[in-house]
Amino acid sequence: MSAEERLIRYCKVDTQSDPNNEEETPSSRKQFDLAKILEKELKDLAMENVTLDEHCYVYAWMPANVEKKCRTVGFIAHMDTAPDFSGTDVKPRVIESFDGKDIALSSEVTLKMSDFPQMKELKGKRLMVTDGSTLLGADDKAGIVSIMEALTYLHAHPEIKHGRIAVAFTPDEEIGNGPKYFDVQKFGADFAYTMDGGEIAEFSEETFNAASAEVVMHGFSIHPGDAKDRMINAASLACEFQEILPKHMTPEHTEGREGFIHLIAIKGNTEEAELSYILRDHDAELLEKKKELLQSAASYLNDLHGKNVCTITIKDAYRNMYEVLKKDPEVREIAWKSMQDLGIEPKDEPIRGGTDGAVLSFRGLPCPNLGAGGGNFHGRYEYCVMEELEQASQLILHIIQHTQEA
Repeated sequence: MSAEERLIRYCKVDTQSDPNNEEETPSSRKQFDLAKILEKELKDLAMENVTLDEHCYVYAWMPANVEKKCRTVGFIAHMDTAPDFSGTDVKPRVIESFDGKDIALSSEVTLKMSDFPQMKELKGKRLMVTDGSTLLGADDKAGIVSIMEALTYLHAHPEIKHGRIAVAFTPDEEIGNGPKYFDVQKFGADFAYTMDGGEIAEFSEETFNAASAEVVMHGFSIHPGDAKDRMINAASLACEFQEILPKHMTPEHTEGREGFIHLIAIKGNTEEAELSYILRDHDAELLEKKKELLQSAASYLNDLHGKNVCTITIKDAYRNMYEVLKKDPEVREIAWKSMQDLGIEPKDEPIRGGTDGAVLSFRGLPCPNLGAGGGNFHGRYEYCVMEELEQASQLILHIIQHTQEA
């Protein structure tokens, strides 16, 4: 089975997670469909300690074939696809030589280069795309493929020396619950890489620091005819609160290492209104200043109206994993050396978001993120570069080699 065939096989399995059922793990039972396939394939490769647990986490080890003591490296990918777009009845197809022009995914849907100008750089590459009615699922089934292809190669070539290798496939990453029941001890690695990025050159050891804020406006509802100097309109206060915040500090005005305050939901009426925010910054001190900014806006409205019309609750979500990874530079060195072996110039890309690796790093498993060749995730225009997918499995093999040599 080629990497292309394997990706098509996995993408056709519907594994969409369900944000409306996030109290359960997995949030959708259909994630077990792929988990059971992977469990069998791992057993066919004579992996050790192959486990599929009740929460849909798949674990396995490939035993070491060297006597010297070396660190155990791990590789992690998630099985679920994003709830943003349908993952049912995916029909992948491969463009053998992309001409750099618009791609007709169907008679009604066109992937336009004006919308995705970065794709012009992929001219001449083999691209897997959708028929425009679903997402592809390369996020993160390309990551799974890269891991399984590397394991398959090692199984067929026992002469290649390596230490113990740990692998895990997880549910519900797309709804933020990937690490929820991840058993670091059972996984058994000293460090790991999530294979959950975009282009093959990406190396990410930084995530945002993250927090959320719930802002509640408390109004006083009375008949509009009798409202003069008495009504306090919570819905209007909600609009006023949002207007106080700096316009330049929103996602649509930031990039790179710039953080943001993002209003993700607003609802309410005259009596009560609620605003939900997420706060992000790579710099922990700057994140604290964003929290202070929200608190100041709430205090301003309370002082203005002479009563407690605004309450705010702020909760931390995750931290920048670089705090952990900078203490173990060998994890970065091994990945960079492996990329350079393949003629890939690494791009140190801070993630404008979080990864399972961010949470796992603070649980004692240093875990940066690598790419597997996908792009335009979470929608009908998703694609995967076949050459980069194949390189991703080669990258894993080189990482395994350098770990054994370290």
